[in-house]
Amino acid sequence: MKVSRSLTHDQPATYPVLTIGNFDGLHRGHQALLKSVVQTALEKSGTATVLTFDPHPITVLSPATPLRLLTTMKDKLIRLHEAGIEHVLCIPFDKAFAAFTPEAFVCKVLRDQIGVRELFVGEQFAFGAGRTGRMTDLVRLSKSADFVVHAVPPVRVEGDIVSSTAIRTMVQAGEVHRAARFLGRPYDLAGTVVYGDQRGQTLGWPTANIRLPDHRVIPADGVYATTAVWKGRGLDSVTYIGTRPTFGDGERLLEVYLLDEQIDLYGQEMSVRFLERLRGDQVFATPEELSRQIAADVRHARDVVRAAAQTVADSQAS
Repeated sequence: MKVSRSLTHDQPATYPVLTIGNFDGLHRGHQALLKSVVQTALEKSGTATVLTFDPHPITVLSPATPLRLLTTMKDKLIRLHEAGIEHVLCIPFDKAFAAFTPEAFVCKVLRDQIGVRELFVGEQFAFGAGRTGRMTDLVRLSKSADFVVHAVPPVRVEGDIVSSTAIRTMVQAGEVHRAARFLGRPYDLAGTVVYGDQRGQTLGWPTANIRLPDHRVIPADGVYATTAVWKGRGLDSVTYIGTRPTFGDGERLLEVYLLDEQIDLYGQEMSVRFLERLRGDQVFATPEELSRQIAADVRHARDVVRAAAQTVADSQAS
């Protein structure tokens, strides 16, 4: 997959079939757009293309607004490649770009610089300065710019429209099982395993600790059934997010206990996929009481990961 950081100095693509967006999370709604782009590009011997932006436009248009994302740019590019996209135009977003009128965006960017032939966007797509351009404007302008617009209806899960905003809200509320249905996969976080205070070891439940990444959406504090991924291996696990209030609040960390493995993970990269929240954070009267609760969490987590594995096996068999 080719990744371009500028709209200039690129060789013209063959029959560009394009979609546009931030694609945070690469959720099921995004996946529907990408599928249409890839299928059409194959049918027309064209180039499946994505136009996205870095940094996220909110950081330029509303810098005071806190922004936490579902995916890193690195993960986003990996998933776009896996979806079959051939060319990603990852364009720096700045105030000059944000000032383009809808007409200028269509004529100068889509027509003159990309040469788009077919464009797939969601029905509520907005573009241009102040997001003043709407679907009716896009269809009107596309006629003189000589490309075809396809409006893709939203994807719904459980009757609700799939959106990055909705998924962020679910994850922050700890509703990771529901978020996975909207994403099409479990939500995950990754990082380097660091040394902790060794309290888990003392309690009989040694954990691998990861500092929570900046600018990512973090699940609500509590205990989760998870799959830890290390060197391509999926490891059943229980994960705690919080400040360990039983011992006095400390740094908010992600702590992973592997159910059936003992591996020295210090200094190594690991990701954690969140399957289901088992409980919220709690304060325990004694370390022994906490240890007994962890044992119950482990039993509960085993049931969850077993059920999740069965669901995957059933879906693959059908």
